Amino acid sequence: MDLQILTYTVVGITFALYIGIAFWARAHSTSEFYAAGRGIHPIANGMATAADWMSAASFISMAGLIAFNGYGASVFLMGWTGGYVLLALLLAPYLRKFGKFTVPEFIGDRYYSKWARFVAVVCLILASITYVIGQMKGIGVAFSRFLETSYDTGLYIGMGIVFIYSVLGGMKGITYTQIAQYVVLIFAYTVPAVFISMHLTGNPVPQLGLLDTMTGSSVPMLDKLDQVVTDLGFKQYTTQVMGNTLNMFVYTLTLMIGTAGLPHVIIRFFTVPKVKDARSSAGWALVFIAILYTTAPAVGSMARLNLMNTIQVGAVGSPDGNLAYADRPQWFKNWEATGLLKYEDKNGDGRIQYYDDKNKAFAAKAESFGWKGNEMVKVDRDIMVLANPEIAKLPDWVIALVVAGGLAAALSTAAGLLLAIASSISHDLVKGMINPNISEKAELLTSRVTMTGAILAAGYLGLHPPDFAAGTVALAFGLAAASIFPALMMGIFNKRMNRAGAIWGMIAGIGITLLYVFQHKGIMFVPGTAFLGDMKPNWFLGISPNAFGAVGALVNFSVAILVSRMTTPPPEHIQHLVEDIRVPAGAGGATSH
Repeated sequence: MDLQILTYTVVGITFALYIGIAFWARAHSTSEFYAAGRGIHPIANGMATAADWMSAASFISMAGLIAFNGYGASVFLMGWTGGYVLLALLLAPYLRKFGKFTVPEFIGDRYYSKWARFVAVVCLILASITYVIGQMKGIGVAFSRFLETSYDTGLYIGMGIVFIYSVLGGMKGITYTQIAQYVVLIFAYTVPAVFISMHLTGNPVPQLGLLDTMTGSSVPMLDKLDQVVTDLGFKQYTTQVMGNTLNMFVYTLTLMIGTAGLPHVIIRFFTVPKVKDARSSAGWALVFIAILYTTAPAVGSMARLNLMNTIQVGAVGSPDGNLAYADRPQWFKNWEATGLLKYEDKNGDGRIQYYDDKNKAFAAKAESFGWKGNEMVKVDRDIMVLANPEIAKLPDWVIALVVAGGLAAALSTAAGLLLAIASSISHDLVKGMINPNISEKAELLTSRVTMTGAILAAGYLGLHPPDFAAGTVALAFGLAAASIFPALMMGIFNKRMNRAGAIWGMIAGIGITLLYVFQHKGIMFVPGTAFLGDMKPNWFLGISPNAFGAVGALVNFSVAILVSRMTTPPPEHIQHLVEDIRVPAGAGGATSH
């Protein structure tokens, strides 16, 4: 069967599955729309949470970052998984015990202020809309390459699918759809990894193949990769860092606390029956996430080795050891057509010179070969997972499966983000501030209308992404880290924190983070287009804009504590409420909404 027909078939079957689940699990009440009726089993919720969490960034971009940044990209693995530990231990059980539907609702009640709730809504929307742009890009890229549609058409199709199962089902429909999407995406991610690991190392377990020796050789796979990249002037794969040590530390911390503060992840723990189930759900989510996250380093490193070996067909670093452009493989031509892979024959020899032309030590050697610069002028990091099966010459059905997996990852997270945005508007703004007496039927209708509006807005931003957010979801973590996470932590663990402190803390944290981002938006690290090895002299302590969220969080904590000490303490009943949230007794039950 032709690859395009096979891909349409596999993707069509998965889309039909998602739509069928949406009709089966459609919401009939606000409780089902916002929190799936609080009846989701912890294991099922853990699987749905994993799908909600493992976005296009995890499925498509992370392995690409690992492929080109090596050890330095471990910040994403450590930050994103570490954030779930924080979430499981410090936030999820307590927020579930509070028994509300949304993050702004908790903040509004805990800080006894509609203005605190409003500021939280603004922070939530800024973080979520920035994140959802990346998912829309992933949908458009996957459709444009494999289904041979335009980027715009692919995005419209993705919007239509999300519309059906999110507007119909709300959190209930999204939850069961995400369970199916998790099965699709994890199968799509691990199957090619097993094939490629077997081919390169003879080991069917990618996590072990990463540390194994090359087939027919005693050379470890990572040592071989180090040799290949360093012989062409690139930094050693297993030792390179992203910027400096401080930047790596701050970046990891930003991703950790940003993960724990992302509202679309937090609201998943409002769907389980009991408080103890919230902690159990987080544990199961970590298990399901770990399957992909422990595979990603193998996928990234093996993809980089396959790419280098394809272009460097002879002796590494020799003048005649490069692939002739006329002999480039079909996968190369396919990705050239998308514009995500570009070649420029700078010296007119008809061969592909792919090396680090910024490496001064290698420049003299390259000049002696007659090379005039790196001729692979664009290798978008985001193509590595999708192109890897083609580069490795895997069967067409594996390629089709990977496309379905990438779309599942993007669609599942997009739905969760859009629900977080819609519920914050319908439940927190409309019901919480504008019309508290709205009927449940009217609120449910408002929620669906708001969800429709959120999908249209996300689609528009996917087609016309703002320059400060295009290409990266790391910024979303910075915004959540700087605004929402501190407000939640202090709301649970600091009885003295009052509404003035929380409001000014959130404003200060997100304000300084946005200011820093806009100040440096032209030199941001954008996965897929730039390498973070060269620090910009005007970055504060060498901290990149995407890593600045941790600094914003520190500002938030500092301003909030200072203001709260200078203003009136919270009412006594609020202090008792905080104590009650933290009491372990009765952990088997939860207050009802």
